[in-house]
Amino acid sequence: MPASVPRAAARRAAAVGLPLAAAALAHIGPAATWLPVVRGRLSPRLAGAGHPRHVALTFDDGPDPVSTPRFLDALDGLGVRATFFVLGDAAVRHPGVVRETARRGHEVAVHGWSHDRPWLPAPARDVRALRRAVEAVQGATGVTPQWYRPPYGILTSGRWAAARAAGLRPVLWTAWGRDWTAAATPASVRASVEADLRGGGTVLLHDSDRTAAPGCWRATLDALPDLVAGWRAAGLTVGPLAEHGTAMVHATAPRIPGGPPVVPRRPVPGRSRHA
Repeated sequence: MPASVPRAAARRAAAVGLPLAAAALAHIGPAATWLPVVRGRLSPRLAGAGHPRHVALTFDDGPDPVSTPRFLDALDGLGVRATFFVLGDAAVRHPGVVRETARRGHEVAVHGWSHDRPWLPAPARDVRALRRAVEAVQGATGVTPQWYRPPYGILTSGRWAAARAAGLRPVLWTAWGRDWTAAATPASVRASVEADLRGGGTVLLHDSDRTAAPGCWRATLDALPDLVAGWRAAGLTVGPLAEHGTAMVHATAPRIPGGPPVVPRRPVPGRSRHA
């Protein structure tokens, strides 16, 4: 066989493979913002950095007709309002839960239509799915949602574009409770949150076990009183993203009990502080 034959085959494979690799990278590359160090440095607003004296409390994966009302009652007792990122397919099955969430003064945001992983590019599907989710929230609450957090925090290029088309602002989190496992306890949820949270942070918790270990939401529910008490003891207010502001965390942010020390962030020359 002439030596030119395998070389020609290799060139043809490269001609096909390189564009596919480039397309795959363009699709999944933005999902690197899932990594806290990436979003924290490149886009604090995406990470959920807000006013340094405020904590944004958020919940994902509802509505759930069993667990979500328990969270609404607990938050009423604590005098706290939060942001609930709901799934569209659950919102159309349980619109009354979504309606009650809004009626009690909480903010309802979009978590997508279903809790899937977008590994393959599907931009048209992403747009349709997100619009359906927005319509489900509007139909239940009469209010147009403002925020979008994709399932698993995976923001592909298609989902970025879909969020823009739907008029939604993506936001992830700065601290989470790792409350989706069967081993989660109130103490473990608190420890996980406190390990990363400082003033101006956004906390990710779950009010449903739909995509997690059965009953794990109970650990989160039981952790709430101590979490809120700790934040208030540190001089922080607690509320939804709508009240969070867009200021970056800076040296005046108080340290959360048990959390890391506050380290001032230096603005990058030539870059907006709120990039």
